[in-house]
Amino acid sequence: MEHVPPPAEELALLDRELAWLDARRVQLLDRRAWLLGVLRTPVVPPPPPPARPFAPAPSTRPFAPAAPAHGTQNVLLVLGGLLLTVAAIAFTLFSWGEMGIAGRSAVLAVVTAGALVVPAPLLGRRLPSTAEAVAALALVLTVLDAVALHAVAAPGTDGFAFSAVAAAVLVVIWTAYGLSLGRLRVPLPSAVVAGQFPLVFAAWAVEAPVAGFGWALLVTAAADVAVALWGRGLAVRVTACAGAVLTGLTALGLGLGLSVSARDALGAVGPGALLLAGGALALAGAWRARTEAAVFGGVVAGLAAVASVGGVPAAALPWSWAVVVYLLCGAGLSAVLRLRVPRPVSRGLLAASAAVVGAAVLWAAPVAAAALLGPVSLSAGVWSGAPEALREALGIALPWSASASEPVVLAVAAGLTAVVYVRWPRTLAEGSGRAVAGSVATVLGWGAVPALLAVTDAPYAVAVGAELLLVAALLAASVRRGGDALAVTGLVCALAGAASVGVLGLAAEPATYAVFGTLAVLSGGAAARSGVTTVRSLLVCGSVLCATVIAVAAGASLGWSAPHTAPLVLVVTAATVLLGARSRVPAVAVAVELTGAFAALVAVLLAVADAPFLSLVLALCGVLAAASALRPERRRAAGYPAAALFLAAAWVRLAASGVTDPEAYTLPVSVAAFVVGHLRLRRDPSASSWVAYGPALSMTMVPSLLVAWGDPHWLRPLLLGIAALAVTLAGARLRLRAPLVIGGAVLALDGLHELAPHVVQVFDALPRWAPPALAGLLLLAVGATYEQRLRDARRVRESFGRMR
Repeated sequence: MEHVPPPAEELALLDRELAWLDARRVQLLDRRAWLLGVLRTPVVPPPPPPARPFAPAPSTRPFAPAAPAHGTQNVLLVLGGLLLTVAAIAFTLFSWGEMGIAGRSAVLAVVTAGALVVPAPLLGRRLPSTAEAVAALALVLTVLDAVALHAVAAPGTDGFAFSAVAAAVLVVIWTAYGLSLGRLRVPLPSAVVAGQFPLVFAAWAVEAPVAGFGWALLVTAAADVAVALWGRGLAVRVTACAGAVLTGLTALGLGLGLSVSARDALGAVGPGALLLAGGALALAGAWRARTEAAVFGGVVAGLAAVASVGGVPAAALPWSWAVVVYLLCGAGLSAVLRLRVPRPVSRGLLAASAAVVGAAVLWAAPVAAAALLGPVSLSAGVWSGAPEALREALGIALPWSASASEPVVLAVAAGLTAVVYVRWPRTLAEGSGRAVAGSVATVLGWGAVPALLAVTDAPYAVAVGAELLLVAALLAASVRRGGDALAVTGLVCALAGAASVGVLGLAAEPATYAVFGTLAVLSGGAAARSGVTTVRSLLVCGSVLCATVIAVAAGASLGWSAPHTAPLVLVVTAATVLLGARSRVPAVAVAVELTGAFAALVAVLLAVADAPFLSLVLALCGVLAAASALRPERRRAAGYPAAALFLAAAWVRLAASGVTDPEAYTLPVSVAAFVVGHLRLRRDPSASSWVAYGPALSMTMVPSLLVAWGDPHWLRPLLLGIAALAVTLAGARLRLRAPLVIGGAVLALDGLHELAPHVVQVFDALPRWAPPALAGLLLLAVGATYEQRLRDARRVRESFGRMR
């Protein structure tokens, strides 16, 4: 019989299998014993079983101990390298003097050479982490070698000069070392870090001026940019990029400081050259990179170019006009739109242009704000006389003579954004970007006009006329464009300008009529031509407000007092009632009527000081509200206010006439109103009890309650309480909401009036701790039955809701 495999090999195979089974059995028995020990003594678990021969591979052994993690290995290596570094530094600083020159040189040479050589065999044995730690120690030792060399071989050499040479030598050594051992990741980034110092130390050694330091930093940044673009490895490029940003921005900051502080154009040439070189370097790096990081390079290049080109002429001008120079240079960056520039670089340059323009606008904005908000100071001196020039009407004190360039800045910025809005390529102007440019141009152009008028101290009449023309132009443009973003911006500017010129027109009586009359006509005409409902509503409201101001001014011109002027203001409200009824757009009608209601409120406030006229004004307001209530869509919204206004007019008339027994006047009216309400309820059972019985009950009970509160006798409160109780019970019995609420409220207030003196006496007799104690007991009782109280309140609310 033939065996496959041969008998000898099969026997050996069986022996190995049996040995593996024995080892496995022993391992499982050990594990079982360990688990039993854990169950018996869970506090101190025994150590894991030792490894056995012939054990299976780690991937097939479920209880094999895990190998140490890479994180632990790295921590150990870092700690070891750190300890060796500390030991080397301590040896160099404290034990150096105990050895001779030969010993010192030998020790450092041997240790450094060994640290530099060891990483190579470690890499060959596939120990990269250990090699990195030793390489880092070797780099630190080379720095210590340089320090020791200066102390021993050249103690009299200037420290900065020696540091510059040493840093350059270390850059060469570390670069060669990193290139020879390409698998090490520490030497090359370290060489980049060391490369930041040679030129700076050299400038320090020769005591170079600030410009010299700037050029040294800029050359260093250029080297960093080259390494970042063509260097080996991500770590090297990232380190070089960080170095380029740090040294480059520092150099540009030094150049900017020198350019701004230059006393003349010649003194700004040198800093300008430094800034221009820095901008060129940033542009070259951004152009080569062509990534999102290139946007930052484009921004730096653009700002540096503006500071360089604008700094030379700006140095010969006052600061106010230097801003204009910088603004024009920033505007020139927009020419990049016509060049074939990579998109990220183009975005960066445009962002730099926008930043320069925005900074110039922020610098000029206070003058425009003062010109627009200054007329508010005239509110305390209405019709005090028209000033000769505009500045007299501006209460904000500014150095106007030194602000001649602010309107120019605003105008140039407006023109630039307008050009961008009109000429920007479609690929960059589609969507919200183009709308923003147009809106910004509108706002800046609008703000430049009042700023120019204020700076030039235009005559009062000219300033008012110019601002009215500006409002008219903005309204016309807004209405013509419809409802896009530019139209909305123009409308907002027009409304703000109208408010400013309106306040400015209050300085003199003729100016008030001219300004507010013109604004009313402009707003009404624009509203008639607008096809956007919201715009039309806003403009109609503005026109009604201007008419209200004219009505008040007319009363003042006629010499009437404020109460006598109130009925004249109600003419505006009457006009809004007619316009609301004739309007075919519901939203516009609502806006008109609400503005008319505001005019009616102004009339009421004007008549408050005279009770008879207040009664007349309230009655007229009630008539106007009742006229609006004749329209079916306004019946509920205007009907209740009309009834309330009539009641208020009657009460005010009674109080103004000194009537002490109002029931003689109110009861007949209440009876008549009650009969009318009862007939209304019979014809329309679904009508609310508030409409049917509310006016009748309020007409008598409310004035009686007011008189009863001041009546020292008992008869009136008693009769009023009996009547209120009867009305309340009738409302509860008939399930009518108005009698229940009005009668209950009057009954409660009447009872409170009668009990108030006695309650005061009781509280005076109680100790001071009693009220808090009673309140606490009440809260405890309510809290204990909180859910029951909620159910009761819910039932009351449901019952009340079922009433009419």
